[in-house]
Amino acid sequence: MEPLVLFGIILALALNFVNGLNDASHSIATVVATKALSPFKAVIYTGLCNIAGPFVFTTAVAATIGTAIVHADGLTPLSIVVAMGAAIILVFVATRSGIPISSSHAMVGGLLGAGIAVMGPAAVLLPSALEVEEVIGAALIGGAVGGVLLGLFVASFHEDVRLGALLGAICGAALAIPFLMFIGILKLSGLFAIVLFIFISPIIGITGAFFFDLLVIHLFRHSRRNRMRRIFQPLHVLACLVQATAHGGNDGQHAIGVITALLVSSGILLSFDVPFWVVATSALAIGLGTCFGGWQVVDKMAREITKIRPYQGFCAATASSAILVSVTHAGIPVSSTHAINGAIIGVGATRGKSAVQWKVVREMMTAWIITIPLALAIAWAGYFVVAFVTGLF
Repeated sequence: MEPLVLFGIILALALNFVNGLNDASHSIATVVATKALSPFKAVIYTGLCNIAGPFVFTTAVAATIGTAIVHADGLTPLSIVVAMGAAIILVFVATRSGIPISSSHAMVGGLLGAGIAVMGPAAVLLPSALEVEEVIGAALIGGAVGGVLLGLFVASFHEDVRLGALLGAICGAALAIPFLMFIGILKLSGLFAIVLFIFISPIIGITGAFFFDLLVIHLFRHSRRNRMRRIFQPLHVLACLVQATAHGGNDGQHAIGVITALLVSSGILLSFDVPFWVVATSALAIGLGTCFGGWQVVDKMAREITKIRPYQGFCAATASSAILVSVTHAGIPVSSTHAINGAIIGVGATRGKSAVQWKVVREMMTAWIITIPLALAIAWAGYFVVAFVTGLF
């Protein structure tokens, strides 16, 4: 095996390790905030679930990472190594700064930047015009239905109809796309699906957790707080373990996809067939990273966004788990950060606008939006620097 390929495999496993280091916060933030588990138990349990994730789900996400973002000619051993290096640097710096960015999008941006450096803009696998038209049509129909329904609902309480209609339109447009994908009418994959779900995932998380929380409040409105804690604390832990497994099944496949692409680009593999040892080592790397944990990110998610009660932690974890399981099954490398933070915001919003620290939310949303372009720029520039230094340019 060539030294560059071996180095690339080590970098991919390091990427999964820092992924777990940063994204450990996603699965344990709510259980730490509600004291359902001690921090030590939380990281151990979620670490084990992250290891199990890639074995529970198919390798559809890995195939998307390795084949559906950048053209095969743009995936050389050097470009893949540079892409991973850019993603690792970005995620590590964000973790040290306490910023919960998306490791998924850092990897995607890195692959795009290095691929463009190799063969220009043609390296990017863009969606067809038909796919774009179908998404626009689905969003318009969903937005119209959502705007009318929520507008009428708000009007019945003599509240601001225009605001209700606007929120309904945004939620309807976001929900229509994954719903049509789920029933098989709309088929999306690759970079287009990844970019769309940057915006869709948090909206679904907010909406789902918000209404689920309201339902729980209604059903248990006569229950005492201690009784609700006894009921929802174990359910909350269970939901978080499912969430951690789905996170491992999605984010844990980044290294799987990259290593397999690396083996294909170097000629070691003739087709994109994932070896078992790649799955096993990648799963172990993200599990170990989770056990070390990114505690500054945990603090921001668990305490700074909003205060969470046990039943709200259950609602947030359940809503985000449903999102992660669905998109992982569809092979879409989404950001678990977006889904889980959106769910935390949703449960906080049930107590009113002032219950959520919107300044913190704006900071995180800014980080979400700039992650792919920033990783792209770092990888693009990094490729030319590395190629020049090594004499390959």
